[in-house]
Amino acid sequence: MSDTLPELRDGESQLEFDPLERVDAELRFIGRIHTPWQRGDCPKNVTRARESGQGASITLEPGFAEGLTGLSVGDGILLFYWMHQARRDLITQRPRHKPEAQGTFALRSPNRPNPISLAAVRITSLDLAAGRIGIDAIDCFDGTPLLDIKPSAPAVDVPPVQP
Repeated sequence: MSDTLPELRDGESQLEFDPLERVDAELRFIGRIHTPWQRGDCPKNVTRARESGQGASITLEPGFAEGLTGLSVGDGILLFYWMHQARRDLITQRPRHKPEAQGTFALRSPNRPNPISLAAVRITSLDLAAGRIGIDAIDCFDGTPLLDIKPSAPAVDVPPVQP
């Protein structure tokens, strides 16, 4: 967690325990996401990142490049990444665009017990030998750790229609 955490806003509350004291699993970062963004200028979502016209790229750690076999430029992929500079102790939050606080699990905020984010992006370039992927856009800070890549499957990645 970052040493300089933002102040709590009205209506926000913290967990009564440190989530890191209850570790249930271990994760391995498979690469890093390279973006033009830092704290203070990062778009709030991938739609806003696309509107900026600024792409991004991914560099995989050694040994993972072969896992890109079967992907092509133009494919949609889902990126799972670790918001390493986010707070992990907020259980309610009050986003600037909401009049009241809401539970962390009702928000897309990076601040959560496990700061995992997900983005649906499009491959713009692919270098299998080097383990590098160009993507159309993403809303995370430069150097963000990458957890996983999955191919987008539009037929199954949509919630069912309500009856």
